[in-house]
Amino acid sequence: MPIPDHLPRLLTISLWDFSWYTRTGPGEPFVDLDTAFAQAVDRGYNTVRICAMPYLLFGSGLDTTALTFTGFGNGYGQGTRWYDLGASATLDGREHLLDLFRAAHRHDCHVILSSWEYQQSPAFLADDSWHRGLSAVPPHMRVDVLADALADCVDFLIENGLDDRIAFVEIHNEVQLGGLTAAVAAGESAVLGLRPLLERGIDRFRNRHPTRLITANYAGVPVGEMRGLPRNADVAVFHPYVYGVLGELIDTFALRDPDRPFPQAQVSEQLLLDDAPLLTEWAPDSACRWKFDATMVGAREVYAHDWCDPDRWDRWLYERYAHHRCGMAQTLSLWIAAAADWAADHDVPLVFGEGWVGYTPLRATFEDGPVGAQICREATTAARQAGAWGAVVCSNAAPHHPMWSDVALQAEINAAFAATAPED
Repeated sequence: MPIPDHLPRLLTISLWDFSWYTRTGPGEPFVDLDTAFAQAVDRGYNTVRICAMPYLLFGSGLDTTALTFTGFGNGYGQGTRWYDLGASATLDGREHLLDLFRAAHRHDCHVILSSWEYQQSPAFLADDSWHRGLSAVPPHMRVDVLADALADCVDFLIENGLDDRIAFVEIHNEVQLGGLTAAVAAGESAVLGLRPLLERGIDRFRNRHPTRLITANYAGVPVGEMRGLPRNADVAVFHPYVYGVLGELIDTFALRDPDRPFPQAQVSEQLLLDDAPLLTEWAPDSACRWKFDATMVGAREVYAHDWCDPDRWDRWLYERYAHHRCGMAQTLSLWIAAAADWAADHDVPLVFGEGWVGYTPLRATFEDGPVGAQICREATTAARQAGAWGAVVCSNAAPHHPMWSDVALQAEINAAFAATAPED
């Protein structure tokens, strides 16, 4: 399906994820949506990508008129991106969605509708009702339930005269990671196993909204399994996090592998602040332990992010980056080329809705500093040269990250992305 004429020629995307509703308390970055959109426009963005909480608002049957969002308690997650909630906030979910779209209209911006619900957004509700509702949906029906909820969400926006702000719709964020994979048989590839469910969900949505762009998106670019992408998707969307040297750090300290012993002494010596507690001493409030089941980020990684010494963390990466530089560049080049080839073969637009290095601690600056900034420049240039319709500066370029303060860098990269148009 062609890109509708009313949408921008190029999408310069800022990743607002679920933070646009979780981070709305006093002093939080989304307490004033007009301010957030005005700042985005100043930095060259014309599109934001969000978790629209579709299941919660339109599929759960829960009362969403007074949703309270909180952190994990005991300071847990305060050094971890996306988890560092400050003040709690209570809001009317559907009205807040309308507020976002009204602000987008006032600032001539567009919105990518997605869902993080089977990954982590329910962990920020004050109670576990959202999480329990999602868990109760039979795995083979989860894509269908999300498709219906997103269709209802679009109906709601149409009723309120705001549907022209929709750029496109995603069934879910990074479908091969998270709760959707419960429908895949043990030992089967998540990418390949999910394809028939995603194709059915896309058709289900399209039956109700035949003129809306609908798709699914993927972590990385699943080279070698591209045949598993839904053949009826209207947009090819990928999140090329190359990791490289960051992947070495995660592997060296077993931050994502609970089956391996945790090297506490080495982590403490090489990465953490001198007064950091032991991993076994760092946990959320006891009443919030259910939140562990509602999020995909493990306790080891949160602990390392919360208690890292940013200088030690960044120094560890800088000291080893030279060994990974060529490999990271080659991986990114291969992924962008493969993604562009699949998009061209299926005659659909290409979007990089997240990327480029990986998941770093809140106060670390590897991706904000000279090396990371250059990776962002080169990645967005390569994306545009490959014909991408949309791209992020990087995933950390949003109001809830420190990189937001680097106005000049974001404006520069967004302007360069818009100016690099080989087919024009």
